[in-house]
Amino acid sequence: MHVLRNGTVVDAEGTREADVAIEDGEIVAVGDVGRGDSETDASGRYVAPGLIDAHVHLMMDGRPDVATAQDESAFDHAYIAAANLREAVEAGVTTVRDLGANGSLAIDAGRAVEEGRIVGPRVLAAGENVVMTGGHGHWFGREADGPDEVRRAAREQLKRGADVVKCMATGGVLTEGAQTGAPELTPEELEALVDAASAKGVPTAAHAHGKEGLLNAVDAGITSIEHGTFMDREAAEAMAAEGTYWVPTASALKNIVENPDAGIPESAMAKAEDAAEAFASSFDHAEAAGVKVAMGTDAGTPFNYFRNIADELAYMAEFGMSPEAALEAATATAAELCGLDDVGYVAEGYRADLVVLEGNPAEDADAWADPAAVFADGERVA
Repeated sequence: MHVLRNGTVVDAEGTREADVAIEDGEIVAVGDVGRGDSETDASGRYVAPGLIDAHVHLMMDGRPDVATAQDESAFDHAYIAAANLREAVEAGVTTVRDLGANGSLAIDAGRAVEEGRIVGPRVLAAGENVVMTGGHGHWFGREADGPDEVRRAAREQLKRGADVVKCMATGGVLTEGAQTGAPELTPEELEALVDAASAKGVPTAAHAHGKEGLLNAVDAGITSIEHGTFMDREAAEAMAAEGTYWVPTASALKNIVENPDAGIPESAMAKAEDAAEAFASSFDHAEAAGVKVAMGTDAGTPFNYFRNIADELAYMAEFGMSPEAALEAATATAAELCGLDDVGYVAEGYRADLVVLEGNPAEDADAWADPAAVFADGERVA
């Protein structure tokens, strides 16, 4: 048994002085804990749940033009994924949800972590995005047109072992020729995708920037809206009414608009700048309507590195979320979205996914940067 001694535990339930005992990958006690076989001195520090990033792309490495990855092999992408997983877990991220990769790359990566062949956070994966022919991200997605073909495409990902089914409900910033806010998959196609996933008890996620495509996805029963850039009050209220989660991915836009003249394609830069103007108000609408927010970064997109995933909490705070709300979004709510009932809290019976921080993350959203220690499934990895 390993004990984290003399720290302050902080999670979505609050803050309390307590020791934490871990054994066989599980938290076995929180409070007054006896002597352990080994100990970590957490005096003056804070013990928090590991971060959960609900939107990453393991095959991408933050290069300015993601489309250049089309010229690389699946082996290249596997090496990139392994490096990204190591960076993420050392930064305190203990679960990631990959929302689009070539073939079964991300699903296979999750199995490799689970079997101990590579070091990284737990991986939940969508397999290939389901996208209309020529739509956003078509070069690494599964193109499909019409409800029957979309249903088949979703079932193909489920057959591979997908933990979530992801689709493109609107155009996007990084695909040449795609219109950011324009609907792509039709309402009927979205309904077919949800129907296929729901039959297996698997959640769904929709890339959606524009209001019309966002509402199409909500009406179809999509579990989470990714980005939600042009969300207005009506869209936010619809999401809240249906219990639809929002994964804002502030890091994605911020890391594009803050890196002009750095090799990002001009069309992508123009679209990102336009989207960024609308994005800030999305947080206001979401808060007013009571939309459930889960943390996600879109890590792998331009200058959006896995080692910097924790920056997302600071960005959410910049957009008006309190540090406590950001903490909850990145732990408890993200776990709920991902269907995980044994991570996201520092509590007996939960997985020992823990970070030791110098500052109190319930008071300072920057406290997640540079953790003093990281435990993933009970093993110290940093």
